[in-house]
Amino acid sequence: MSIDKSSIIFVFGLGSNPDTTWRAKRPAEMGLAATADAPKDTTPETNQFVNWVSDFLLHDLHVPPAIRREGRIFYYNYDSYWQRDALHTRLELLGKGLLKHIRGIRITEARLETPPPSSATIPFSRDPDFVNRGDILDQIDQRCSKPAARVALVGLGGIGKSQLAIEFAHRIAARHQDTWVFWVHAGTQARVDEGFRAIADAAELPGRNDSKANILQLVYGWLSNERNGKWVMVLDSADDRDVFFGADSNPERRPLAAYLPQSPNGCLLVTTRNKDLAFRLTGKRQNMIEIRPMAQIDALALLEKKLGSLSDTDIAVDLVRALDLVPLTISQAAAYIQRMSLRSSPEKYLDEFRKSERNRRKLLQYDGGDLRRDGGASNAILTTWQISFDHIRSKRPSAANLLSLMSFFDRQGIPGWVLNPSRIAQDGDVSFEDDVAMLRDYCLITADETEDKFKMHGLQYIERMAASFPTGQFENWAICRTLFAYARVALDYQPSENTVESWAILLYNGGWYAWSQGRYEDAQQMLDKARKVRKRRLGKDDVATLSSTSLLAAVLRDKGLWKEAEKLEVQVMETSKTKFGADHPDTLTSMNNLASTYRNQGRWDEAEKLDVQVMEIRKAKLGANHPNTLTSMANLASTFWKQGRWEEAEKLEVQVMETRKAKLGADHPDTLTSMANLAFTWNSQGRHEDALALMQACVEVRQRVLGPEHPDTLSSLATVSKWSS
Repeated sequence: MSIDKSSIIFVFGLGSNPDTTWRAKRPAEMGLAATADAPKDTTPETNQFVNWVSDFLLHDLHVPPAIRREGRIFYYNYDSYWQRDALHTRLELLGKGLLKHIRGIRITEARLETPPPSSATIPFSRDPDFVNRGDILDQIDQRCSKPAARVALVGLGGIGKSQLAIEFAHRIAARHQDTWVFWVHAGTQARVDEGFRAIADAAELPGRNDSKANILQLVYGWLSNERNGKWVMVLDSADDRDVFFGADSNPERRPLAAYLPQSPNGCLLVTTRNKDLAFRLTGKRQNMIEIRPMAQIDALALLEKKLGSLSDTDIAVDLVRALDLVPLTISQAAAYIQRMSLRSSPEKYLDEFRKSERNRRKLLQYDGGDLRRDGGASNAILTTWQISFDHIRSKRPSAANLLSLMSFFDRQGIPGWVLNPSRIAQDGDVSFEDDVAMLRDYCLITADETEDKFKMHGLQYIERMAASFPTGQFENWAICRTLFAYARVALDYQPSENTVESWAILLYNGGWYAWSQGRYEDAQQMLDKARKVRKRRLGKDDVATLSSTSLLAAVLRDKGLWKEAEKLEVQVMETSKTKFGADHPDTLTSMNNLASTYRNQGRWDEAEKLDVQVMEIRKAKLGANHPNTLTSMANLASTFWKQGRWEEAEKLEVQVMETRKAKLGADHPDTLTSMANLAFTWNSQGRHEDALALMQACVEVRQRVLGPEHPDTLSSLATVSKWSS
């Protein structure tokens, strides 16, 4: 390296301070120009220091003495300011940074290993109107306190199971903050999956966000680990056995019941309408708590909380009794009263409730909304019970039929010998007992084994009575055929005033079906009783009374009792005109029926006049292809045929038959009637082969659809035999 007087030597002290770091005691005999080669351990030291950079660096670089005096040395230290202990400071800073980084790693590890604090996933707020019902909550608390406890609240829909579970869950969350409280709606498999996903999120389970993760297994494993703390899980609305034990669409997936742990640190609380499922999930009858209607004092307390102070205690007592002390119906009634505000009160509600069965059904179907019921659950008691009934019908139709029959007897003492189908049909007692067991499992009935009697819930039977037996229309024949034997038994039963209107509905619908099947004697008896009940309870001008009268007249007409039929039909027609107007559908139906009676009496001109009038109005109001319009056209064609006006009759009959085939189907009874009528017209026109072929086709379908013993089938067979001879 060449050095001149302008040379600059830079020394970078990387985190150090050259003027203090590289210094030593000056040897006694050494001057500033002395070398640094003398051994330190043999050279006496002085109290003065020398620095290698300033005193020896230029010498060690072999810079000539003349130039050394002109040389300059610049120090550039790592730090932005001169610090004599820079090396120690730098090491200290590096050490602190390393420790900070290590502590960060440890904190991250600790977070991964430490679960979040216990919390609750209850989707409903605590109910300020909750009424403690005796010692039920104490029973729940006592049984759930045992290791690996499983407890089930069992009862009819709307009886308050979920409300008790909500209150219990909130109490646990408030009193035991170290306990997890989970809520899982168990109505469907999908809802259970959602509930377990919520648990995985609340507990921040590792791996839960993996798309291939088995959330049920993750949650099961976490709940089974006692190190994760205590927990309570509520399985709400666990009513369907198939959700927990049924076959899954994925054969590799275990039943949901297998993912419910039995760990000492946990408790499972189930709410269900199904006793059999409750037993399967809890393992013992002793683990099941049956929830019954409220005590009267508790029911009054609930009504008062919902409405405020009760001005008339006697009215309040009568109201909660009329509502059978069921929490949901009481809440429902209170919601209705509050909604109607000044126009309603407990007294007015009770008056409406007692006025008629129609009013009772209307009030019991009111859905007032409840923030503490699941969004998928109805707040109307009849809708709630219908869900149970529909489930039973899908699983065991015979049990649903048995419940329907029970609804037509005094609910407090239904005789078992009357219900046993072996006395009505050729079924065995075993199936009957299985039906009874299912109804008991769903808390719909109770049984007195000693007296062979059954009891239904007071409000449950109202729904079943009105909804059990459908109308006699063609699309309902399959159900009607199954239930008709039971309806026939109810014909001889004398109902109470509370059930008489539903009894009339059964008789009306049963009579309608009997008439459609040609069972005219049964139809007449049932419709006559239904008409008398409705006339007495609802009045002679009520729509239901008029319907019963009109259908009874049709039965009498088909029996050939034309004068009796005419008398009733004129009465219905005149009342309908006055009440509804001449163009009302009910009025037109009554005119149509009267025209049919006139035609059978040979009063063809009068029949034609009514037929044409009804047909034209229906065409204008309903359209030419409406079923009612087609009926009018068919009736007019029959009148034309009676008058010998066969071409006019044929034109209408062809049009009606083709339209009915397209709209109702080739097998519909009305279509078959059109075929038979057209066959008669062709035969009258001399088209015997065409007529016979059409009638034979009609017979074939009637035998299959109506049955071989139906009057229309027998009539068609007789006609084929006559035309073939």
